Amino acid sequence: MSLLIGIDVGGTFTDFLVMEAGNANVVKVPSTPEDPSIGFMNGLEEIAASRGVDLAQLVGDVERIVHGTTVTTNAVLTGAGARTALLTTEGVRDALEMRRGIREEQYNNRCTNVSPLVPRYLRIPIGGRIDAEGKEIDAFDPGDVDRACDAMEKEGVEAIAVCYMNAFANPSHEKATREILEKRTGSAYLSVSTDVLPSIRFYDRVSTTVLNAYVGPTLWDYFGRIVTRLGEAGFTGALLIMQSNGGVVTPEAAARKAAMTLLSGPAAGPGAGILYASHLGIEDCITVDMGGTSFDAALIKNLQPQTVNEGEINRYRLALPMMGIVTIGAGGGSVGWIDEGGLLRVGPKSAGADPGPACYGKGGVQPTCTDADLVLGYLDPDYFAGGSIALDVEAARRAIQSNIAAPMGVEVEQAAAGMYRVINSNMAFGVREATIKRGHDPREFPMVVAGGAGPIHACMIARELQVPFFVVPRESSIFCATGMLMTDLKHDFVRSFLARIDQIDPRVLRGAVRELVAAGFKTLVNEGIAEERITFELAMDMRYTKQYHELEVAVEPEAIGLTETERDGDSKAFRAPGIGSGEGPGARDAETDAIDTGTLLAGFHAEHNRLFGYSLETEETPVELINIRVKAIGGTDKPQLWRTAEPGDGVGEVSKGSRKAFVPETERFEDVPVYAALALHTGTRVDGPAILEQPNTTVFVSGGFDMVVDTLGSYIVFNRELESSLPAAVGEAVRAARRMPDGAND
Repeated sequence: MSLLIGIDVGGTFTDFLVMEAGNANVVKVPSTPEDPSIGFMNGLEEIAASRGVDLAQLVGDVERIVHGTTVTTNAVLTGAGARTALLTTEGVRDALEMRRGIREEQYNNRCTNVSPLVPRYLRIPIGGRIDAEGKEIDAFDPGDVDRACDAMEKEGVEAIAVCYMNAFANPSHEKATREILEKRTGSAYLSVSTDVLPSIRFYDRVSTTVLNAYVGPTLWDYFGRIVTRLGEAGFTGALLIMQSNGGVVTPEAAARKAAMTLLSGPAAGPGAGILYASHLGIEDCITVDMGGTSFDAALIKNLQPQTVNEGEINRYRLALPMMGIVTIGAGGGSVGWIDEGGLLRVGPKSAGADPGPACYGKGGVQPTCTDADLVLGYLDPDYFAGGSIALDVEAARRAIQSNIAAPMGVEVEQAAAGMYRVINSNMAFGVREATIKRGHDPREFPMVVAGGAGPIHACMIARELQVPFFVVPRESSIFCATGMLMTDLKHDFVRSFLARIDQIDPRVLRGAVRELVAAGFKTLVNEGIAEERITFELAMDMRYTKQYHELEVAVEPEAIGLTETERDGDSKAFRAPGIGSGEGPGARDAETDAIDTGTLLAGFHAEHNRLFGYSLETEETPVELINIRVKAIGGTDKPQLWRTAEPGDGVGEVSKGSRKAFVPETERFEDVPVYAALALHTGTRVDGPAILEQPNTTVFVSGGFDMVVDTLGSYIVFNRELESSLPAAVGEAVRAARRMPDGAND
C-alpha cells in the first residue's frame, strides 16, 4: 500500500488529494449535502476511474485516508442535531439560557439570545451538590436519574448530556450518573462533562457538553456509513479524522468527542500554510481560504498555528482547543443583494452547491460572487473546472442585471465590479479579525492563498491590507486536503488548578502534569503510535488576580521542575522518557525542586502586554494559575514535497492568448494575457495584469502586481511597489526569475 488520500468535504465541492511517491493528483467532485458519504465515495470512484482500476483495487493500495468533515458543523448551523436531554445540578438548569450574564450586542435592545439546543422540559434537575473544592455538600440522588430515564424514554431522547456544578473538582456524581445511564438508556449517546471538558466555568462546560451530545449521533451515523462502505470496497488502511485543533484521531475517538470536529474542515488549512511558507524560509504567515460558501483566515507565528480555547459556532459557546480560524460568509457562492438602505452587500447567504451560482445553469437566479467574476472576465466559461462545467455568461448577466444593476441604476459590468470590491473588503475584514484583534500587524504577514476562488481576489485583499506578497500553491483548490496529509495525531487534556503562582506546591503541580501526560501517552499508544514518536506540549492558563479572562501561555517543562524531559533542538514539544516504564513521567525528578516562578510570570506578562498593550509586572500584581493544558502528539509519516520541472521558457506551451478582463487599478476592461499555469516552469516571471488558469483554480495577477514560480510550482505574487521589502528567499527568487518575453501572447 502506497497511496495517501486527503479528503475535505466543503459546502460546494468535496476535494481529494492523492499522494504517491511525491506525485500529487487533484480531484474535485460536487458535494452531496443530503448525505456527504455519497460525495466521499463518488470521489474515490472517480480517482479509481482516472487510474484505470476499479474501486476495490484503488482502496487496496491506500495506506491512509485523512478526512475533514462538515457533518457536525452543518448539524449545528441547520438545527438538525439529535434530540438531546441535559441532566444537571438542581437549581441551575437555566444556565444554557442565562449563559454568562453578558449581552452579545450590548447596545442592541432587539437582540435576543439564541434558542438553547435543549428545551427547558428536557433539562432535568438532579439532586446532589459538590462545592468548588470538591467536597460533597448534598448527597447524590440516584432516584432522580432513574426518574429522568423514564422521562427521556417517553420523549424519544437520542443523546444525553450530563453536567454537574463543580464536577471538574470531583467527578464522583457524574461517574455515578454514567453508570446508571449506561444500564438504562441503551443506545442513547452519552456526553459527560468530565470526559469532554473537565475544567472550571460552568456555562462553558455545560454548553460544550450539550454541543457534544447534540452532534454525537449524527457523526456516529456518518462514520458508520463511511466505514461500512470502505469496508465493502476492501479498505484495510487507516482512516483518520481531522479535529478542530489541527490534529487527527481515529473515527472511534472522534465519535466519542464529536464536538472536536465542529471546525474539522478548515482546521487543516494552517498545516498546509506552514508547508508552503517554510519552503520559502518564512515562519510567519496568514492562510486565507475562499471556498464556495465561506472564507477562512488563520494566523501562523513561528511556524505554529495560533490556537484558541474558546469560541462560538452559530452563537453557541464551544470551549475546546481549536485553530484560531476566523470564518465569514464570503465564498464563490455568496449572494449579492441590496439592503434596506440601498447599499450593495455580498453574503453571508450562499447559493451553495444546489442550485449554485446562476452561471451554473442549475436553476439559480441569484447573483453570486462567481457570476461577478465571470462577467468581469476572470473566469473562462469554457474552462471552468477544467472544462467539465460550462458556465452560462448570459445567465450570470441576467441575475446581476435584475437583482443588482437595475435597482442601483448602473450597468451590469459596474454592478459586477461593485460586488467584486465589496466581497474583497469583507475578506480583508476577516483577515483583520484574525490578526489585529489578536495583537498582530497584517502587513508583517505574507498570505498563503487557497480555495478555488481565493486567488482571483487575493491581489485586492493584499492591496487593502498592504501585504507585500502572497503565495498561491498549485494545490490551492484542495488546500485543506493537502494539510490533512501533513498532520499528526493530537489529543488535548486540561485540568483546572486554581492557585497563585507564588503559592503553588511544586509536587502537586508536577503530579497533575504527570497525570495528564500519562493519559495522553496511554491514548496514543492505544491508537497504535510508537512510544518514540510521542511528544507533549505544556501550557498554562493564567490571569491577574480577580481578572475576568485568562491567557494561555506556553511553558517549558523545566520551569516546573520536570528536568528529565527530552526535546529535539529548539522545539517546544518534549518527550517524557520515564513514561514507558513503571515509574511514570518525571518520577526521577527531585520532589523538592522549586518552580521557576520568574520564568512563568515573565511569559505571562509578555503575552498580556502583546495582546492588551500593558502589563502589571512593575506593580507586582499577583498572578494566578487557572488551568493546566497538555497536548499529546503522535507523529505520523508525511509525504515528500513534490517538485516542478527545471527552469525553462515554455513560451509556446503556456500562452492561451488574451481576453477582456476588469483591471481594478484602472477601473476598466483591458486585454489581459492568459497563461496555462501548470505549464509555467520554475523561475518564470509574469507581469500583471495577467490571468493564470488551472483546471480547478484561476489566479488573477492584477495591475501593479507581478508573479514568479517557485521550486514547488507555487505562484509568488508580489506588489511591485513593495518589492524592496520582500524577505530574502522571496527577493532572491524574484531577482532570479526570467520575465516572459515580449510577444509571448501573440
